[in-house]
Amino acid sequence: MARTLSRIVEALRDKGHRVHVVRPKQANDNNPLDTALVPGIDLPLYKELKLGLPASKTLRRLWSQHRPDIIYIATEGLLGLSALREARYQNIPTLSGFHTNFHTYSSHYRLGPLKHLVFHYLRYFHNRTACTLAPSPDLVSDLRQKGFHSVEQMARGVDTDLFSPRHRSNSIRREWGFEQDHLGVLYVGRIAAEKNLSLAERMFRRIQNVYPSARFILVGDGPLRASMEKRNPDFIFCGMQKGRPLAERYASADLLFPSMTETFGNVVLEAMASGLPVLAYDYAAPRMHITSGRNGLTVPFGDEERYLALAYQITEPPASLKTMGSAARETATALSWDRIVQRFENLLWEYVEAVEVEHEYA
Repeated sequence: MARTLSRIVEALRDKGHRVHVVRPKQANDNNPLDTALVPGIDLPLYKELKLGLPASKTLRRLWSQHRPDIIYIATEGLLGLSALREARYQNIPTLSGFHTNFHTYSSHYRLGPLKHLVFHYLRYFHNRTACTLAPSPDLVSDLRQKGFHSVEQMARGVDTDLFSPRHRSNSIRREWGFEQDHLGVLYVGRIAAEKNLSLAERMFRRIQNVYPSARFILVGDGPLRASMEKRNPDFIFCGMQKGRPLAERYASADLLFPSMTETFGNVVLEAMASGLPVLAYDYAAPRMHITSGRNGLTVPFGDEERYLALAYQITEPPASLKTMGSAARETATALSWDRIVQRFENLLWEYVEAVEVEHEYA
């Protein structure tokens, strides 16, 4: 999410808009231009992320000095709630983003009884903004059915210069212990309970039955890494990667397993731009971008047996991976960031102008 928001902010500034960002201070953080850093604490179970603390006084001071035309709230935590309350107090139009199914994560951390409370809070929060932006038609439909009042889709783009097959690295593949024809199966994301990595493990072992030289590469970190390493000493763990090193690892693999809870779509699009076919449930970003059998393979959401059966389909014949990977790259190149930013800009103007008309006839 942070990469996408940074890209949108940069693009809006390039178009001449003034964008002021309020976010939690991170470790070793500088204060970039037009950014206000506020206190934050480690997010439980996600210690690499900071949870912004309430900052009502700071926001009131900032927005009284330089009143925004519109506010976009990217997260629903304590900082986001204080921003929502202050925006409503100052009568500033506000949009919000729904990026992650936090309410579904609770069941993976023995917090099942809190699931409904979290969901009701999220609905309360988003229904007090003028509009909620969600990344896929599936999520838009789901939120509307569950009582979210105004939900619009804003799809995601991908940097096809950074994420590209040309970054495939023979030295990285040698580092992984690969011969030229070895199969690299990739996972990118948090190594955590909500990511359903047990299914990925089972899928990989089926692929390995066909190709004993195949290797499973995981890029990311998280609370389950130690136990997963102990259980699977042959897996390759790369830790957190960003920028060019991340792009090189995408391009140096041959196939991607995304998380089952992947709603935002970054990992799917980055893999496709890197020339990797994706094995996924027919849901959210994969449903939007994958034509099964052409640029990847999908099965109905939640059907684990059909998902596991893909292990044999996608590797027979092996040449089909390269064909689907080329088609995946072709799909990704059509997802222009210019188009995504234009959509966001149009939505912002729509709600700014709606308030101006309301004031005119008040």
